[in-house]
Amino acid sequence: MSETAKVYPVFNNKFKVGISGSDEADTVIANLTNFAPSIDGGIEEWNAMEAEGWGDAMMTSKKLSFSFQGKRTYGDPGNDFIAGLAWKSGNDVVAPFAWEMPSGAKVAFTAIISVTTPAGGDSTNVDGLEFEVHCKGKPTFTPASAGSGS
Repeated sequence: MSETAKVYPVFNNKFKVGISGSDEADTVIANLTNFAPSIDGGIEEWNAMEAEGWGDAMMTSKKLSFSFQGKRTYGDPGNDFIAGLAWKSGNDVVAPFAWEMPSGAKVAFTAIISVTTPAGGDSTNVDGLEFEVHCKGKPTFTPASAGSGS
């Protein structure tokens, strides 16, 4: 392995949301315990006659989404904002969102935030918070600068 190659623990990822009408994702969401990004590529396939039955394809679209699990943290601005979206819809669940990776790279976009579990669990558990984030349009990807990373 090269001297510059590194691995990082998952907890080095950071997620921020824009709250109270902010145009920038600048508020960290407390107590996230799990995240799973998903990139869905839309593939168009066809079978041209000159290919003698063999197929061809092209990726013509992409969708980015995340699922999150965490603990409901009352009083944390980011956590309270996300949990409060459980009772809203339409444009009221749209907010700036950003993923800061351990490498220093960043993905920022306008998000649709769908709260799937605003609280709950066994009587001896800490309240849970689960939500999905869907990228609305094309995200902005900023690569890590040379020498960055935690």
